[in-house]
Amino acid sequence: MGYIGYILLAVLVLLVMITIHEFGHYIAGKIFGFGIDEFSIGFGPKLFSKKKKDGEVVSLRLLPIGGFCAFRGEDTESDDPTAFNNKKWWQRIIVLISGALMNYFLALLVIIVMFGVYGHTALVTYKMEENTSPLYTAENSFHEKDIILQADGKNVYLTTDLMHAIGGRDAGENVNFLVRRNGVDKTVKITLRADTHFSNVEDNLKLLKALGILIETDSETGEVVSTGLYSTGVKFGFFQTIGRSFEYSFKLAGSIFTILGQLLTGALGIKSLGGTVTTISVTANAIKIGGFRNLLNITSFIGVNLAVFNLLPFPALDGARVVFTAIEGIRKKPLNRRVEGIIHAVGLVLILIFAVFIDLQQCF
Repeated sequence: MGYIGYILLAVLVLLVMITIHEFGHYIAGKIFGFGIDEFSIGFGPKLFSKKKKDGEVVSLRLLPIGGFCAFRGEDTESDDPTAFNNKKWWQRIIVLISGALMNYFLALLVIIVMFGVYGHTALVTYKMEENTSPLYTAENSFHEKDIILQADGKNVYLTTDLMHAIGGRDAGENVNFLVRRNGVDKTVKITLRADTHFSNVEDNLKLLKALGILIETDSETGEVVSTGLYSTGVKFGFFQTIGRSFEYSFKLAGSIFTILGQLLTGALGIKSLGGTVTTISVTANAIKIGGFRNLLNITSFIGVNLAVFNLLPFPALDGARVVFTAIEGIRKKPLNRRVEGIIHAVGLVLILIFAVFIDLQQCF
């Protein structure tokens, strides 16, 4: 498959996730009898549309990078009993969060399939640094091709899991790891070769140094060209696979909150982010390198990412609409609809500007 094919596949992944999000709103709205003006896949000019007997329009639009479910009277006052704002506040909240829930459930299903076919995500030590000190022997060091299952009693899926498990320790301390070595699961006591006082999630090199894992750099530029820690798949039984799939999905959600926190504190630079274009590019490259397994993995990440992002209480996002609706339920009367509509409109413009900006800054 050529690179254009990978790009199209990446666009399809994003489109599926956005469509399933809007379909979550749509199904919940149908269950509670909400009036729906239009359900659209994509933005821009219509390529196809069909109007149903109840006035609802189903359409396919030109730009396959979004979609929407337009509820009747969502941002205006209306006498129609099926209008969004005339429905009970708790029903509206269920409709608002259903999009994110659908993203999460689809991501979870993808993770279960990925873990079932390829095994759950784990880290494997590919190359180790040479032992230059008698303090680090074969008994208290990783071996090549050790699959790291647990660190300090906690399951390990991502390098961030390793950081959370062993962070804050000093060089020379011992940490228990559960590894799969030559097909046998065994507990080994690893002596750290450097401290693990990490300042942010980007301290991967410090982590590798502490574990004695090889870091190869370019002799001229000094840039890292490869490391001796890679991702692999480990198979477990059916019930363990299901349990670990849930845990992995929570790990993905937690990593998103970690990144947001570090952006707010300045520990992580804005160049670490990307908008729609960057997402498509990164997805295409990941699929090209890792094939179907990477396709499943990044699809699950996008699904969880969309679920978490849409529930943030920022204007125009579902989370902010939930907050306004909950306030209405507490006050027994709505806030000014016009003011709320303006707030969400401004929020949407800011989100679009920010998405374009972080895509452009990736080019410079």
